[in-house]
Amino acid sequence: MKTVPFGSATAPAVIAGMMRIDDKDDAHIRTLYAAARDAGIDFFDHADIYGGSMHHCEARFADALRLSAAERDEIVLQTKCGIVPAHGMFDFSYEHIMAQVDGSLAALRTDRLDVLLLHRPDILVEPEEVARAFDDLEAAGKVRAFGVSNHTPRQIDLLRTAVDQPLVANQLQLSMTHAPLLAQPVAANMAAHEQSVVRDGGGLAEYCRINGITIQAWSPFQDGFSHGVFLGNPEYAELNTVIDRLAASHAVTPIAIATAWITRHPAGMQVVLGTTTPQRVQDAAAGADVELTRAEWYQLFRAAGHLLP
Repeated sequence: MKTVPFGSATAPAVIAGMMRIDDKDDAHIRTLYAAARDAGIDFFDHADIYGGSMHHCEARFADALRLSAAERDEIVLQTKCGIVPAHGMFDFSYEHIMAQVDGSLAALRTDRLDVLLLHRPDILVEPEEVARAFDDLEAAGKVRAFGVSNHTPRQIDLLRTAVDQPLVANQLQLSMTHAPLLAQPVAANMAAHEQSVVRDGGGLAEYCRINGITIQAWSPFQDGFSHGVFLGNPEYAELNTVIDRLAASHAVTPIAIATAWITRHPAGMQVVLGTTTPQRVQDAAAGADVELTRAEWYQLFRAAGHLLP
């Protein structure tokens, strides 16, 4: 498995998201975990809100696997906090962050989180509160690294006015057909085109590269926001024709090409898988080791409907 820079270390270019395991039995979760490990994935992504109730998917993961201390040391556990569904709000207060981390540690049956992400930007954020939480969590050995999710450059800069720890990751929605953070800059200053509209604060991908923040691409096979996958979708006939041809050329499956399109980017991005099908995990992971040519990458970009001026 290809690796990418991640803070002061490296991490696999593909990671396994655990958002959809809430209704899976123990045997299925164990098979899914084994498929990920066999594919070279040792990085597992969680969030406190995943599942029917707070910390549900985290607990399902831990209860099904019952990892030994030695095996726990072999993997990276990442989780997120900050969304409060019961009250329809986001909360980056000191008290909420601390309480949610304790809840995640208990649910995951572990003494530390390898990575903690702030899930969605809290409009009422007070950076000093976040900094105090991060300092206390780090000092207690409860969290080893910190990052964000769905944050713009200026939101990250605001946090950095008080937070001392490096923010090592920003988890963002990205796929071939949902790629404003890549497609917008190439159409900058073209007022007649929708693609030129800045939606992320401007230069988000470039900002992350400059500041050593690893982009983690969520919903990498979705055609938009919860609209379904583009792979095999007749609405994307031209794109799928190109994907299928490249899959045959590289002797991989189409889902591997969708992975490779993201991992080809020189930013060193991670693809966050959401599938609970073990074979799809392995097929997608194989794409990390496919090196698309520049011409192939741009052909996919154009076939996905993006303007190349």
